[in-house]
Amino acid sequence: MAQLAAVEGGLRSYDEFAQSLEDLEVLNELARDEDDDATAAEVAAGIARLRDELAELEVLVLLGGEHDQRDAIVTVHAGAGGTDSQDWAQMLERMLLRWVERRGFKADLHDEQEGDEAGIRSATFTVHGTRAYGLLTGERGVHRLVRISPFDSQSRRHTAFASVDVVPVLEDVDEDVAISDDDLRIDVYRSSGPGGQGVNTTDSAVRITHLPTGIVVSCQNERSQLQNRATAMTLLRAKLAELERAKREDELAALRGEQRDVAWGSQIRSYVLHPYQMVKDHRTDFETGNTSAVLDGDLDGLIDAFLQWRPRRE
Repeated sequence: MAQLAAVEGGLRSYDEFAQSLEDLEVLNELARDEDDDATAAEVAAGIARLRDELAELEVLVLLGGEHDQRDAIVTVHAGAGGTDSQDWAQMLERMLLRWVERRGFKADLHDEQEGDEAGIRSATFTVHGTRAYGLLTGERGVHRLVRISPFDSQSRRHTAFASVDVVPVLEDVDEDVAISDDDLRIDVYRSSGPGGQGVNTTDSAVRITHLPTGIVVSCQNERSQLQNRATAMTLLRAKLAELERAKREDELAALRGEQRDVAWGSQIRSYVLHPYQMVKDHRTDFETGNTSAVLDGDLDGLIDAFLQWRPRRE
């Protein structure tokens, strides 16, 4: 039903665009025949509106990958840079969640590990929304921040790194992903989030390590250890399914950007706050000086540029 709704939505968008174009052509003929400036202005406004709609339709065409229509599991990890990197990881988490909110999507936070002094060491959440995975794929990789560190008493400039991993949510993957109990190490611990409902008063949080691959997933936001374990297993199966798909396509290095060092030379995007203001994607060369808007979730320009660039790369 979700796939049907996505297809019907695409067809409906096309039909509406075609009808609007036809109406505009009729209006344009009327404006020319009657030499009506007011109607001509209405036509010009309609053309501008159709340009925006056409850009949206082009994005839909570019989101035709195997799993682009699905929800997404997003994981943010702090990298090189100490406290600054943990603070940067939290800034990235906020940026992505603000984008989710702007799109009208929904996010479920599964796990968040606080930093030593500030920020977070990692966070995992699921984004629910049509084409969430396809839209967020370009965020996968290492993100670099350059700024005056708020944690440096001498106010020196620091560079921090954090990584973002994005995998699709796959329904009914049990038959495709075989997981042996012997390959798992399961640890339980006390949740570190806000209290209430006994969440942080019992050992209900669950961390699962898949020993053959080293993949680690955690969940602490459900009410019981059983629920947290079930959610963690869902996250693990999704990550293993993505890993297998990447191996089949022989694109593991490209698809699993977080496996590279989260440090110099591996970043996909740089966010410079000092000595000048700029966000630049090193794959697409898209850049903007409005860093505050980007960090507040205005990622559509960066995402659109990536989607336009991806087919050229392939």
